[in-house]
Amino acid sequence: MIRPKLEPLSKETVDRALDEAYDLLMDPGVLIHYDEALQLLGDAGAEVDMESRLARIPRTLAEKAVETAPSSFHLYDYDGKPVVHYGGDDVHFDPGSAAIEIADYGADQSRVPVTVDCENYVRVAEMLPQIDAVATSIVCGDVPQVMGDWYRLYLLLRYARKPIVTGTFSIESFAIMHELLVAVAGGEEALAAKPRAVFDACPSPPLMWSDVTCANLIDAARARVPAELIPMPLMGATGPATIIGSAVQHAAEALSGITIHQLANPGSPIVWGGSPSYFDMRTGAPPMGAMATMMLDCTYAQIGKSIKPGGFPTHAYLGMSDTKIVDAQTGLESASGAILGALAGINMISGPGMMNFESCFSLEKLVIDSEIVGMAKRLVRGVDDSEEPLALDVMREVGHTGNFLGTKHTVRHYRTEDYMPSEVIDRDYRETWFNKGALDINARAHRRVEELIAAYEPLSLETDVLRDLEGIASRHAKDAGLDHLPELSSS
Repeated sequence: MIRPKLEPLSKETVDRALDEAYDLLMDPGVLIHYDEALQLLGDAGAEVDMESRLARIPRTLAEKAVETAPSSFHLYDYDGKPVVHYGGDDVHFDPGSAAIEIADYGADQSRVPVTVDCENYVRVAEMLPQIDAVATSIVCGDVPQVMGDWYRLYLLLRYARKPIVTGTFSIESFAIMHELLVAVAGGEEALAAKPRAVFDACPSPPLMWSDVTCANLIDAARARVPAELIPMPLMGATGPATIIGSAVQHAAEALSGITIHQLANPGSPIVWGGSPSYFDMRTGAPPMGAMATMMLDCTYAQIGKSIKPGGFPTHAYLGMSDTKIVDAQTGLESASGAILGALAGINMISGPGMMNFESCFSLEKLVIDSEIVGMAKRLVRGVDDSEEPLALDVMREVGHTGNFLGTKHTVRHYRTEDYMPSEVIDRDYRETWFNKGALDINARAHRRVEELIAAYEPLSLETDVLRDLEGIASRHAKDAGLDHLPELSSS
């Protein structure tokens, strides 16, 4: 099998980038706003100034952390099956997150999503075979903000069988989310042995860690729940204006996070991820659909894969668009990112369904993006050159008749040589298209959304698991001032 691959940098440039990233850990060092992280670093030999919150991390200390972090791990589904492999060049996709708006079909204006929107999103994502994991993609506006992180995880655990990509924006939420995951897994050891979810942790560019992200990183490490580093330099704003310059900054921020994480619990799984972006000086916006953004993602992923034998598991926010409605630009930007990320061998690509600078979700876009994902996965499966001879026998069998339709060779290969899309993708003649209603891709995607929601099969949680989930959620909802959780649709 001949697999196409994208590597933007030479080995020499990768080595130079890593050398500079390690140098940055000492000068200017890393600003860390969390006492426990500073204590861990200081005890391990870093130069720590508790007053200025500055830590200077020696290269030897960071390299030791790189060595103890695993090069691969799996995420498991509800049934305990290893579904997602973080490692090597295996490629998976999950929907982008975390949207504070949702775009309804046919509407020009977005709105604040509520619980039923998250329920429908999970139903659709669960039914799309191209999507490997679900994410806490939608922030529900019908619950108190303090509940936002754990409540969307609660909904996913109620409805999803697939692995989960999630994260939290507060120190307190991690413990609640871990409690929910433990309830489904059957215990802390069971969850650590077969992790269901990975948690994003986002440093603040340039070279800073907040108390929230440090706490979450340390908590995840000690619970042996996989963490996913999300450095976010903006080229020309909070990071150097060049792709390689921001990739160096990304690497330094990732290395500092890996060091803190591994000091908390050596060997705990962690991902070399990110969500950096080009910064558009004309608008002040961070376009996720910019080619420079996509190139930066592929560049930092190559660095993470090259840092040691076996490399790091990798992640990127790609396959999304900056549009406000689903249109031609949406497809252009989403397809470009998904295909480039797949060619770069990024293990988890987060983006399907997301637009408007990672703030708005569309179910129709998710359905369209799943077809892009199918095509991208077909691309990286590569060209099968295993047959011997390659074509000689079938060419001689057909001779000059020019018709291969009835050959065993065609029957054996035609279903696998291309990705076979759903009817969301139009590949029929114009007359047939008219006879089917002359629907554009938005209308076809909307019809597919409705079909998937109707076809969704409820997740049959065990009675005690469901009771535990509801009990945990109700208890913490009351702590947040909500007497009753929003009523859920029949699951």
